[in-house]
Amino acid sequence: MITLHPLRWGKQYESLEFNDVVHFDTGEPIARIGTVGGGIVARDMRKAHLAREALLEVPTDELIAMGKKAADLFENATLSVGDSQQSVDDFVHQQSASTGLPEHMCRSNMAKNSFVLSRMDEILQCLTRGLDLSILSKGYGDEGRGVTVSYQAQTPVLGAILPNNSPGVHTLWLPAVALQIGLALKPGSQEPWTPYRMVSAFMEAGVPASAFGLYPGGHDAGGAIMTKAPRSMIFGSAQTVAQHSGNPRVQAHGPGFSKILLGDDIVDDWEMYLDVMVESVLSNSGRSCINCSGIWASRHTQEIAAAIAEKIGPVDVLPPADPNAQLAAFTVPAMATGTWSMVEQDLAESGVTDMTSQFGEKLIEREHCAYLRPMVVHADSPDRAVASKEYMFPFVSVVECPQDEMLRRIGPTLVGTVITSDEKLITGASRCVDIDRLNIGPLPTNRLNWLQPHEGNIIDFLFRNRAYQIAPMPTAAST
Repeated sequence: MITLHPLRWGKQYESLEFNDVVHFDTGEPIARIGTVGGGIVARDMRKAHLAREALLEVPTDELIAMGKKAADLFENATLSVGDSQQSVDDFVHQQSASTGLPEHMCRSNMAKNSFVLSRMDEILQCLTRGLDLSILSKGYGDEGRGVTVSYQAQTPVLGAILPNNSPGVHTLWLPAVALQIGLALKPGSQEPWTPYRMVSAFMEAGVPASAFGLYPGGHDAGGAIMTKAPRSMIFGSAQTVAQHSGNPRVQAHGPGFSKILLGDDIVDDWEMYLDVMVESVLSNSGRSCINCSGIWASRHTQEIAAAIAEKIGPVDVLPPADPNAQLAAFTVPAMATGTWSMVEQDLAESGVTDMTSQFGEKLIEREHCAYLRPMVVHADSPDRAVASKEYMFPFVSVVECPQDEMLRRIGPTLVGTVITSDEKLITGASRCVDIDRLNIGPLPTNRLNWLQPHEGNIIDFLFRNRAYQIAPMPTAAST
């Protein structure tokens, strides 16, 4: 059984206390993780400046090249992880066993993380709008207009409280290394695999080990990172996002409430876009913030909901090694039963119809885990509570709403796919402050362009653009 130790600025720490990582279906331990308390984290954060100093010793272009090597190692190599040598197959089996994700989804998320890291030079060029990255290292420089520009790092390290639900979110902290910002990560208790393997790949590729801290532990460890790191990310519920709203030190990632809007000009041909809608709902077992949780149209909504239900309603539980498995387990059964109770409340409201009721039981309970099978519900108005809900399984509300009311009623929307040729609707969507990522045309919500920002630009989060003027010093008067 593999043992994972905390990493304190590149140095392995022998913990006094360990937590077991268990198989989601059997309950058998598959790994031990050493834990640390908030006091150790707080003490280490006093040396966070050394992480950035170590990275500043390596030119940005070299760090980017190391990142490309790390991407290949992460996806293809056998690496030292904890006290073991971990092959790619080991990683996939371990991640699937602890998270409940089907193995092919683990491989897909692994490829996504590798792809982002391998294209980091292009991503940073896009996120900085072509800024010479040496300006971020030095703090100032000339971008070509004869004016000195300055970007001041707001933190020596990026802290992150990492989740258990989807390994794809790790793409969000990967740019920090190339930006010469260290990392203080609290791995998820059930998904420590990606941060541990990625950090191992970085170090194997030549990135200074002292740039990395891995701090598995309880809430106090996460709290210490959030308190002591000048910039940190956290992943959680809508309540988590609300708790940190307006705090410039924290970038909070929660439910996406991503949606597809069908314009009046194309809605009569909605069958043409059925595959786009199904992929948006079902991909990655509906666990991502970029999965579609709402489809809005002014008419044909009953037909649309019925057609999606025919596609995803029959999807059933399959073993995680089955390449056709499309559902991930809830590793904590109470989360599934609690979610199902909330869904039942939604279905009790007048004007809400379960379009997948004919496809059998939705809550599948086992001894150590549970599943929720896909659901499609129809809401006859945006006033129905279910129209603003998102759940961590393939669940979508098809909402009937006049086109001229959609943009003011959809609410927060991480990804908005607006399928239309109506220039008025396109202009309105472009101006709608509730939509973060906007797709015009039949693009599934789950297909991201990583050359564009995701829930805020990490450059703006980690750096501050400020005025910086240089005047020539007068020469000493000759005697």
